[in-house]
Amino acid sequence: MTRMTDISGMSRTRSTVLALAVGSLVLTGTTAGTSATAATAQAALTDPTQITFADAAGSAGPAQPIPGASSGGTLNMLQQDTFGHLDPAQISVNNQAQLATLLDRGLTGYKLDNSGAYSVVGDLATDSGRMSDGGKTWSYTLKDGIKWEDGTPITSADIRQSVERLFAPFVTSGPTYLQQWLADSNGTDYRNLLPGGPYTGSHLPDSVLATPDAKTIVFHFKKARPDLPYALALAGYSAVPQAKDTKEAYDLAPVASGPYKIQEFKPGVSMTLVRNTEWDPATDSSRHQYPDRFQISFNVSSVDSTRRIMSDAGADRTATSFTNSVDAGSIAQIMADPQMAQRTLAGYQPYVAQVNFNTKLITDRRLRLALAYAIPTQAVFDAQGGTYGAELAGSFISPTLPGYRKSDPLGKVAHPQGEPDKARRILKSEHKLGMKIRYAYIDSPAGRQYSAAIETALDKAGFDVQRFPIPGQHYYDTIGMTDNTYDMYGSAWGSDWPSGLTVIPPVFDGRTIANGSSDYSMLNDPRVNRRIDRIEAMTNPQKAATAWMKLSDFIAKNDVPAVPTVYYKQLQMFGSHVGGATYQKFFSNIDATRLYVKP
Repeated sequence: MTRMTDISGMSRTRSTVLALAVGSLVLTGTTAGTSATAATAQAALTDPTQITFADAAGSAGPAQPIPGASSGGTLNMLQQDTFGHLDPAQISVNNQAQLATLLDRGLTGYKLDNSGAYSVVGDLATDSGRMSDGGKTWSYTLKDGIKWEDGTPITSADIRQSVERLFAPFVTSGPTYLQQWLADSNGTDYRNLLPGGPYTGSHLPDSVLATPDAKTIVFHFKKARPDLPYALALAGYSAVPQAKDTKEAYDLAPVASGPYKIQEFKPGVSMTLVRNTEWDPATDSSRHQYPDRFQISFNVSSVDSTRRIMSDAGADRTATSFTNSVDAGSIAQIMADPQMAQRTLAGYQPYVAQVNFNTKLITDRRLRLALAYAIPTQAVFDAQGGTYGAELAGSFISPTLPGYRKSDPLGKVAHPQGEPDKARRILKSEHKLGMKIRYAYIDSPAGRQYSAAIETALDKAGFDVQRFPIPGQHYYDTIGMTDNTYDMYGSAWGSDWPSGLTVIPPVFDGRTIANGSSDYSMLNDPRVNRRIDRIEAMTNPQKAATAWMKLSDFIAKNDVPAVPTVYYKQLQMFGSHVGGATYQKFFSNIDATRLYVKP
């Protein structure tokens, strides 16, 4: 899903466009758990349990009341960035996805109960989906009582419109999984399935998408798609009303189906959300409608939002942020003050940073292993800000994903300073002492800091390293070229939903190698490709999750195409009169749907 230009750079979702820095605009992923202050962060950052696909009972509303919650008041949301898109089909970055949890609903969604357990539930649908034909067919039935903000019922015609408009040429952002699956395509030619979308009078055939009555939707795929409930929970697949679909103009004036609607939007300045009186809590198992309004202010940097929330004065007592993280320069002061520390949330983000080895240039696995031993991952950890910004990584699978278990096949957690003597012994046995390495890194303060430490460690191990800085705006374009001339370079990747399907195949499937591909190591191991195919066909999510983790270890140990360095983490803060503050692991930020204003 998401690329991240090292620890201080840009990120991009697998299916979409460039976003900004860590703690600003990045999509999905995060921590395990319910309300947890950073003071108890390490206890909260536990291994996630397997996510379940809920049946009708688990999808029925209303949501569990938040203990101590009260209705009324205004929450003040301090945001660095304005919302670039409001049309669900165009949503790709997580500030937009956070807003969508308040405005939009889709067939499925994520539910976090008061015990801290997560599940994929039916949102507009009665359940998370009914699979048949070995995972090739999925059926959904819409709930009773679901309405648009104007009071009109939400029907299967709206869901058909929402799916078919994804093929229109004006939809250039947002996820493409569903479109590609329906078209049985791995590229942009999925649009050929319905050129122009539904606006020319054409529709997807019933053999692809059927709506036999006002409440039934049936998806037909040519291959098993066991992750469909996860995919449909993406904000980008939320519903749009057929009667109010204004094509491009919908991006400025969406129609709400969630608990809030837009009263006023001044792009780059502010947005006001008020209650959607047509939203029925009896139909919604995951959302609440406690505040009277959300008052959102834009152009508030992390430095400014941190300062204001630390002061906890006036309106800032009811302030927090969808996505702004705590300013790194203020972390020590905040965590040294028990009163302020109690007003923080900590959690994982979905990203795993790694140093990639160009397997087209370094074809000898043992030489890649020597590099892996020599690299000091502590340098990346330190550059990210330490404990509250990162955790040493041993796997390509993030702790945010089901199936994750602590693993360290390359010994990078056990030996974060590297093992130069072990690396040197390999070089000596291979007669490669003095081997030249061209190391590309992002030209940023953090990139310069950790790349210098890595160069020193590799030189000590017996390599001859030459570093090459690359500007951030060109970084992924450069390392994504199949003929790039660099031996090693950093990257980071995160999941679109809690499944290794959105991590291992895009990063290590050799059949995807092309200019712009995210297989930066250009690994093409038939053994890995075959295992990917087998796991993708698994219809049991628990077994698939375990298999992705095993495959991650296999790749690290047997191919050594890259070294995992850190798992990213996030720290946020809220005012003393903000209640219900909970870190939502699938948005890697605070859960806006659980917030309330304390009296």
